[in-house]
Amino acid sequence: MRTRTRLAALAAGTAVLAAGGTMPTSASATTPVSAASTRYQLPAPSGIAYLPANVDLQPTASETWVDTGLQVTLPKAGTYALDLDVRARLQGVPPVNTYMVARLRNVTSGSVIPNSERILSQLIDFTTAGAGIIAKNTTSPISERITVTRPTTIRLQAQRTNSVGASTIAAIWSDGAGRTSFRFDRIS
Repeated sequence: MRTRTRLAALAAGTAVLAAGGTMPTSASATTPVSAASTRYQLPAPSGIAYLPANVDLQPTASETWVDTGLQVTLPKAGTYALDLDVRARLQGVPPVNTYMVARLRNVTSGSVIPNSERILSQLIDFTTAGAGIIAKNTTSPISERITVTRPTTIRLQAQRTNSVGASTIAAIWSDGAGRTSFRFDRIS
């Protein structure tokens, strides 16, 4: 019954607006409403992508940036909010100090997005050799805003850095235990 009443009120209000009339506000005043203001606004372009395959950083040299398969294309000019969750796996044998960093690269312009670097994971253990393997899984956020003047592709890059010792596993992962994802929303 309440739904029918709401629908009837909505239909009556729509008829008033279509006739170019006014609608009462909560303060019982009237406000002219134009037909243009009643048009439905489509939501801003947005989307989400997931890492299509795990990325093994171990075969590359320490401090070498690696392109992942995770990217989005911002469909038109505007300012976008970018939000990523990046899952990292890191393992080493003490003594070790190794870490992983990710950043965003504007593929269209061929440049790195300033200030987008984030430490994903770090292992520091200076106990004596033979103390055993240490490992961790972490998920780190990256949030940035970017203004573009045309359709633009943004890609996730990652690297591992061995300061003391070396990692035995360094990878960006995405599976049922935790996804690596990349979301975008046009905000203006």
